[in-house]
Amino acid sequence: MRLMSLAVVIAALTLAAPAHAAYGYRAKPAGHPAAPPVAPAAAKVTIGNFTFGPQTLTVKVGTTVTWTNDDDIPHTVVADDRTAFKSKVLDTGQSFSFTFAKPGAFGYFCSLHPHMTGKVVVQ
Repeated sequence: MRLMSLAVVIAALTLAAPAHAAYGYRAKPAGHPAAPPVAPAAAKVTIGNFTFGPQTLTVKVGTTVTWTNDDDIPHTVVADDRTAFKSKVLDTGQSFSFTFAKPGAFGYFCSLHPHMTGKVVVQ
């Protein structure tokens, strides 16, 4: 009887072992949870009543800024240097996004209405 009980215990332990253990996989040690994914930073600028709001926006490097045209007429978003970023013509409800990869002050304007200006300060 004692020999049979030992065989039952061994069988139970064998069945209780995780299936992945047979393939050499190891579980992460307790106390070392996986790092949660980091969502990219985002910021918004609204285009309305012939203005960009906010007119000056301060963000961190790596932030994606999205301009959305809430005005009744088309607008654009063009970097002052005309090369860093440039949107197509945005009709009502359309958006344009740009990710700022380096620090600096980036002025921009609407090419259809040059009096409309704004600035993104990237730290």
